Amino acid sequence: MEKGNAEKPLGNVTYLRLSITDRCNLRCFYCTPAEEWVKLPAPEILRYEEMLHLARVAVAQGIRKIRVTGGEPLVRRGVVEFIRELHQVQGLEEVCLTTNGVRLQELASELYDAGLRHLNLSLDTLKRERYRELTGSDNLLEVQAGLEKAASLGFHPIKINCVVLKDLNDGELPDFVQLVRERPFQVRFIEFMPTVAKGKWSRHFLPMAEVHRRLAFLGEGEPQVRQTAAGPARIFRFPGFRGELGFISPISEHQCPGCNRLRLTAAGRLRPCLFGKYEIDVKGPLRQGADDAALGRLFREAVELKAWKPEFTDPETLLACQQMARIGG
Repeated sequence: MEKGNAEKPLGNVTYLRLSITDRCNLRCFYCTPAEEWVKLPAPEILRYEEMLHLARVAVAQGIRKIRVTGGEPLVRRGVVEFIRELHQVQGLEEVCLTTNGVRLQELASELYDAGLRHLNLSLDTLKRERYRELTGSDNLLEVQAGLEKAASLGFHPIKINCVVLKDLNDGELPDFVQLVRERPFQVRFIEFMPTVAKGKWSRHFLPMAEVHRRLAFLGEGEPQVRQTAAGPARIFRFPGFRGELGFISPISEHQCPGCNRLRLTAAGRLRPCLFGKYEIDVKGPLRQGADDAALGRLFREAVELKAWKPEFTDPETLLACQQMARIGG
């Protein structure tokens, strides 16, 4: 790599979300509804060796944390070995995985042996029938077994991402609170982002202020120090709790000024902002033989295109549903 390639690091952008597939074994209505989902042709998806190459370029530019996402990353063949190799990238300090947990029980031991410790589990309900309604599949028992397996192996931290949906799962807020009262997990309540038709989004959006109001019985929590490469969650610990609660409010309280991340889609495109209009093709230049200096410039260009204020001020600015699985959320 040319010496000058790292002369202009990415500044406070130290976190890359890497989507390795647009495939998923669930059909959550706000992410991959079957009737609207168009899969990428396999040749359009980055190969593992290409992702590792780009990971090394990104780290040379200042990325210190990579989160492997999808779609559902655990449905892609070879994912364990990829995560093992990702851990070998010099200068990369943290490798994380976000999964829906359906295959977690099956793969948890292999993932742990591959070096993975940081795990995010997407789980919007603790009730079997509601899980079937939200995801289109009857896999809650497998997901819960996977969570228990990961905990028994020593994965830490284990974070549970719960998208709060008005009139669907918002009645379960106390159940998730009880979970972290008893277990050393971190449950993060997330506002529903406008990834569906406006009417459906408006019907099920619950602002984080209302979540806080409903949890006022907990009293004042102790704010936890945010790590340098951490995401936007505000984390609190409450007396007597073994775990923590987090709150992510991308709609009602934009975190754009403090955003520290880029996204690399399964199709090999860098997205400076989740809801932004810009994408930068890195797959094309990579496959055409661009050197690492040129690829590094694309990462710096992506940072320059980041919007440090919201690019959508009206929820009518929507993502197509099928894009969420490719982008990685």
